[in-house]
Amino acid sequence: MFLSAASVMFLNTLTPKFYVALTGTSSLISGLILIFEWWYFRKYGTSFIEQVSVSHLRPLLGGVDNSSPNSSSSSSSNGDADSSRQSVSECKVWRNPLNLFRGAEYNRYTWVTGREPLTYYDMNLSAQDHQTFFTCDSDHLRPADAIMQKAWRERNPQARITAAHEALDLEDCATAYILLAEEEATTIVEAEKLFKQALKIGESCYRRSQQLQHHGAQYEAQHRRDTNVLVYIKRRLAMCSRKLGRTREAVKMMRDKFPLLSMFKYYISLPKSATICYTAALLKARAVSDKFSPEAASRRGLSTAEMNAVEAIHRAVEFNPHVPKYLLEMKSLILPPEHILKRGDSEAIAYTFFHLQHWKRVEGALNLLHCTWEGTFRMIPYPLEKGHLFYPYPVCTETADRELLPTVFHEVSVYPKKELPFFILFTAGLCSFTAMLALLTHQFPELMGVFAKAFLSTLFAPLNFIMEKVESILPSSLWHQLTRI
Repeated sequence: MFLSAASVMFLNTLTPKFYVALTGTSSLISGLILIFEWWYFRKYGTSFIEQVSVSHLRPLLGGVDNSSPNSSSSSSSNGDADSSRQSVSECKVWRNPLNLFRGAEYNRYTWVTGREPLTYYDMNLSAQDHQTFFTCDSDHLRPADAIMQKAWRERNPQARITAAHEALDLEDCATAYILLAEEEATTIVEAEKLFKQALKIGESCYRRSQQLQHHGAQYEAQHRRDTNVLVYIKRRLAMCSRKLGRTREAVKMMRDKFPLLSMFKYYISLPKSATICYTAALLKARAVSDKFSPEAASRRGLSTAEMNAVEAIHRAVEFNPHVPKYLLEMKSLILPPEHILKRGDSEAIAYTFFHLQHWKRVEGALNLLHCTWEGTFRMIPYPLEKGHLFYPYPVCTETADRELLPTVFHEVSVYPKKELPFFILFTAGLCSFTAMLALLTHQFPELMGVFAKAFLSTLFAPLNFIMEKVESILPSSLWHQLTRI
């Protein structure tokens, strides 16, 4: 009885202002939690509360089962290893074979828009590529090569350009011309001139090191480096020719017999790429797209050629589901990064940037794509669990693409679309409910005070009932001592 009387006395002392302050504060706190949860979800693709619960609270609550038999644990570890190997292979970052020129294209974009098209992660990967393919252990023997070895490690673009000029002041250096063509030249014409100068020096160094490559490990490393340099120069010259409209010359350069080296394969070959899948779809669509009509196809059914084209489109969309929205201009396009992720948003941007013009040239191709591409998702309702023609879609693409793409002004395409986490929905409901209570309490303080007292009385009723039963069972003297404590 004492506890019941105390609770009633406490409720009677509460004023309407207290309820207004309580509901208003609750609404503010839940609103701040909602804003933070939404920001964290948009940035990292997961709920902060859920991540903390899984990472820290589950182990404390005994969520990890350590009592499984050795056989099952070993089999599960083998399965995890297999899945991790598949995840690593699926989420490997590749050098973009058609990456743009920093000075003539990326920097010009920055001058016009004030935006940085490349992320630090992307440029850091490029720096590692340059150090791998343009340097060797014997660079210290030639002063110019020693300077360029340091230049490729520089983070400041102007410091790299200055180092390249210092190397050229000492002697002719192919890698110095490469750096200037990539980063200092402001037009494709200037870059092409610098690459042609680099080509003369690179061919001379290649012939010299080719004759000495079998004289020791040091000469073999020099020959490997000179081969990498020569392959890179020819590939970039072909890119210059293509950008300047000399397509046949570019094709001839790419068909030249380059040395069969892993570096050449690294730059040219992208296994199961979006370019292969979507180009195959475009070639099959070209045969039927000019006469394709969805109304006529629904009446008479698809012909064999139309079925082949639709299946090719479905195959391409399953491999990379991000491409159609860029081809159909449902999503804004940005400059492609220097590295791409297979089956990711970065690969879709790189493909569309160079091949959208090809789809527009084929009459009806984009219309056929528009009418058929969404049918792919009916064949693979669970893309992360099983695929139809390819492996299940990897779960790591979003994280890698957020590192490769400038998320400041580009919204990364996510597949499959993630549902809002439970805690975001919960905090949104809590914020709305408490805000409504705060408004009603402010407008009708007396009435809401009565409702609040009635609610709290109902809430405490089971506790009061239990305490009354305890009072009737325990001796009065013992209960008196407990209440004093």
